[in-house]
Amino acid sequence: MVIDFRLTYPSGTATAYLINSFHTPQGAKLAKKQVRELGKFFTFSFLWSFFQWFYTAADGCGFASFPSLGLKAYKYKFYFDFSATYVGVGMICPYIINISVLVGGILSWGVMWPLIEKRKGDWYSADLPETSLHGLEGYKVFIAIAMILGDGLYNFVKVLSLTTIGLSHQFLQKDVSSDLPTAGHSSDHVSSQVSYDDKRRTQLFLKDQIPAWFSIGGYVAFAAISTATLPHIFHQLKWYYILVMYIFAPILAFCNAYGAGLTDWSLVSTYGKLAIFIIGAWAGASHGGVLAGLAACGVMMNIVSTASDLMQDFKTGYLTLASPRSMFVSQLIGTAMGCIISPCVFWLFYKAFDDIGLPGSQYPAPNAVVYRNMALLGVEGFSSLPRNCLLLCYVFFGAAILINFIRDLAGKKWRQFIPLPMAMAIPFYIGSYFAIDMCVGSLILFVWEKINKAKADAFGPAVASGLICGDGIWTLPASILALAGVKPPICMKFLSRATNIRVDNFLKPQG
Repeated sequence: MVIDFRLTYPSGTATAYLINSFHTPQGAKLAKKQVRELGKFFTFSFLWSFFQWFYTAADGCGFASFPSLGLKAYKYKFYFDFSATYVGVGMICPYIINISVLVGGILSWGVMWPLIEKRKGDWYSADLPETSLHGLEGYKVFIAIAMILGDGLYNFVKVLSLTTIGLSHQFLQKDVSSDLPTAGHSSDHVSSQVSYDDKRRTQLFLKDQIPAWFSIGGYVAFAAISTATLPHIFHQLKWYYILVMYIFAPILAFCNAYGAGLTDWSLVSTYGKLAIFIIGAWAGASHGGVLAGLAACGVMMNIVSTASDLMQDFKTGYLTLASPRSMFVSQLIGTAMGCIISPCVFWLFYKAFDDIGLPGSQYPAPNAVVYRNMALLGVEGFSSLPRNCLLLCYVFFGAAILINFIRDLAGKKWRQFIPLPMAMAIPFYIGSYFAIDMCVGSLILFVWEKINKAKADAFGPAVASGLICGDGIWTLPASILALAGVKPPICMKFLSRATNIRVDNFLKPQG
């Protein structure tokens, strides 16, 4: 894919150019300034998170619950929650992503959910708890799933078509592989039309190849280990489910890696959803199909994502004259470290925060709810949906496909004004507060670019990274404090005037 097909892998190529730019006098000087800016905003973000912690003694306390747009708007998740992380993310994400998320939030929490809420007692029982999937929560989750599936299906067909056309062009025309060296050919056959830099990169890249027997043997070994061990962890996931996935996964991984090289889109989540529905339906509700589907999704996503991620890295290595064998060894070491670090981080969060994964908590884990309900849908069918939910799901599934189609038909000039369905679906379940944070980040970057575009381009990513990292690193001491039983001393809450009067009267000494 790197040598014969000359695939772009845009993210890997961009990373390579960034690394190469550091190794020039001007690049080194700029890099030092960028690191300095990152350090400043890292410190600010960390201290800001530390300051906020003092006011979070209970649920609904602190700056994260500040009703900056009013209490009515706060009820429908419209508020700025002072999150440095989301402001930083907004500075990094393209404007259309942030606008799409905000449009999705306004459409769902500003229009649809208040209207459906008025149908309580008609479309769904008024006695259901807020978290019941047969009530309003079901509309929030399943309509979001419909949009995600519609967007995923469209992009899957699109990238698969591009992959098929690209592959057939490469094999039938042989316009690249005839001039470029492959593993079985000497680099002396490289065409004179190829630049000296590319010749040098190709020679180094082919010199330290990973042997085919090692790749195939490693895959077979991991397949055997997974087939033997995973059924003992997830009893509902039978060994033959895993074996079937490992047989078909290389084909899907190849398609995903090739598609990522052409378009920079990794459709990992789409392949994961495919595994949820197929394995979940195969297992059936009476044999733990929900858990089997979710576990299968994890297995499939790990296999398929690794292929495209490693290819992006190898493209970076090719352009930076790095040894592919050294890179592969480094990736093995990193994976081994992840096997230890990831469970430890999960344990830390699980023990430190009692409400982790619950709606409305600091860490609601929205994807967990979405994927679980996909598994329920795959196993139980449409019977789990509340009234008229299926019709709305069809509408939004079709709308996601239509919007994507219009985006592809529209020219480059107009495409930037058409929202992305996948981004629009994200706030349907969790609310619009993070979209407001991200739009604030976009606004900061927009104003900065108007004032000084060169500085904004050079230092914007560094400032954003500092904001994200500082806020993220604070999670570690916050977890340790929670494990040690140290509680924040103050609860800062916001009440309406009428509620405040009632609270004051209740607290007044009687007599």
